[in-house]
Amino acid sequence: MDSADLAAIDAVNPQQAIHLGQRAWWVGHKLDDDPFQCHVYLIENGDQSVLVDPGSSLTINETLRKIESIIPFDHIRYFICHHQDPDITAAMPRLDTMITRSDAVLLSHWRTIALLKHYNLNIRLQCVEQLGWKLDIGGRELEFIFTPYLHFPGSICTFDHGSNILFSSDIFGGFTEHWQLLATDESYFDAIKMFHEHYMPSREILHHGLTKIERYPARLIAPQHGSIIPQHLIAYIINQLKTLNCGTYLLTQSNSDIQRLSHLNEILHQFTRAMINYKAFSEIAAECLTLVRRMLPVSNLDFYACEEQHGSVHFSSNAMFTASDSGPPSWLVGLLGEEYSNWLNRFRRQVVYFCDIPTGARQSNCSLAVPLVDQESKTVRAIAVFTLHETTPPDNEELEILRRLSRPLHIAVEREMIYRSLEQERQKFYQRSIRDHLTGLYTRLYMRDTVERLLHIHDRDSSATVGIIALDIDHFKLINDTYGHLEGDKVLCRIADIIGAEIRKSDIPVRYGGEEFVVFIVAEPLQKVKTIAERIRKAVAALKFNGVMANVHCTISGGVVIRKQHEPLDKALQRADALLYSAKSHGRNLICAEDNRQ
Repeated sequence: MDSADLAAIDAVNPQQAIHLGQRAWWVGHKLDDDPFQCHVYLIENGDQSVLVDPGSSLTINETLRKIESIIPFDHIRYFICHHQDPDITAAMPRLDTMITRSDAVLLSHWRTIALLKHYNLNIRLQCVEQLGWKLDIGGRELEFIFTPYLHFPGSICTFDHGSNILFSSDIFGGFTEHWQLLATDESYFDAIKMFHEHYMPSREILHHGLTKIERYPARLIAPQHGSIIPQHLIAYIINQLKTLNCGTYLLTQSNSDIQRLSHLNEILHQFTRAMINYKAFSEIAAECLTLVRRMLPVSNLDFYACEEQHGSVHFSSNAMFTASDSGPPSWLVGLLGEEYSNWLNRFRRQVVYFCDIPTGARQSNCSLAVPLVDQESKTVRAIAVFTLHETTPPDNEELEILRRLSRPLHIAVEREMIYRSLEQERQKFYQRSIRDHLTGLYTRLYMRDTVERLLHIHDRDSSATVGIIALDIDHFKLINDTYGHLEGDKVLCRIADIIGAEIRKSDIPVRYGGEEFVVFIVAEPLQKVKTIAERIRKAVAALKFNGVMANVHCTISGGVVIRKQHEPLDKALQRADALLYSAKSHGRNLICAEDNRQ
């Protein structure tokens, strides 16, 4: 159908029958101030003509008038009812009294006919299944398409091969604020969207029906409600419908505001997309807060989750959802990690609990607490707390949205806790690999990896000096031989503690060998490095021991150098080691540093 034909359809006065092409007609009636316009269609084929979805008591008079302007009423042999609702079947008792031909037939799915028989009509009722889902009306074939649960278990559509028009019943229907028989552009999808979201049960069921429909070469889609869809819009609208979230009435207990339910449904849909698109918990939580703020006056969002090592962990929007160890507020104490039944018992079976706690003369702390429940153990693994800046409790639909969010939020929090646990284990194993198990100082393996990076920086920047302090415990073999290796280990740990206390976090202390230590001091001159070494020496000399070691006087000797640019690490260590042995040869308990003039 070209643009001229479309313009002709759109321009016709709805008080007249409107020709859609190939002897297919719109014979409905425009109801004033009705956003839910109902359409009736006529397939003109001599005395084998077909009336599609006959209509209601409100429209039947005008429909009959328009039919008679095209063909005599008794030329209609077939009456197709796509489902049993009164907006398309309430006219049948009236029409039944007008039918004079004995071969007239009302066609529908058996599930619809099981209900239509209660009209007690004289016309013969026949199931389309018995016809093999096809009907020959004198050389013109109609094909019936089974679209179950859209909106009714026995729902069907009809494709007319003579006109290539799909009479779609409720699918593709819409709410139209103003009369518009023909959809003109993509904006019509807004009318379809709101209708389908509340009327169709689920995206999966809708997708199933659409997949069957799009196999047919439709030139027009003629729905029972809304606007007729021209060919150039069909693919776009089908693709959009396939992404639609349906079943919005599942969100409500009492509210029938379809527009609001559609808005709430979109919030759920967007959060689902966030779960798919975002990996970081902070991003998912931030998106959740943004979306919930579209329906509730939320000031901030907090999560309290079970953690095996720390008891609980806290994520707050005030801290960009970074973790801390603070526990839940007092009114939630005793629920985290416990059975979900405890929650229900405390909060009078409320899945989402609204708390209004007075905090001052004119202030109160209003919060919504949502339990995030593990479905296998039925325990509250985490709690999401939405703090409100208004005291009005949420309505049933808003509570239902939060309840629906609880499952994906539980998954997001559990995933974050698994990541935290894995990271803690990774850090634990990493620390074990880089730390000496006895003293807690770094190992030689870590030294090789990390100090080499410092040396590369020093090679590029002469001010980024690397000072080296080599230390060795004086007469340590004698301590081991006299008091045993257990007491010797205690000495090593005490000296390691002193080294850690006397240097900065940016410096690198290493247990280099049995009683040998090396400390790397970053970006300090020789004199400062020597001063640090002297502090360590004096602190070790002042050590006091108890028990069998009470009379032991422990000392260390050391050598201090500043690494030269482009000097290999081993050579710099050899220079520090040579100064260390010079200190020992000069009486021990001494720090020897290289000459500044070198």
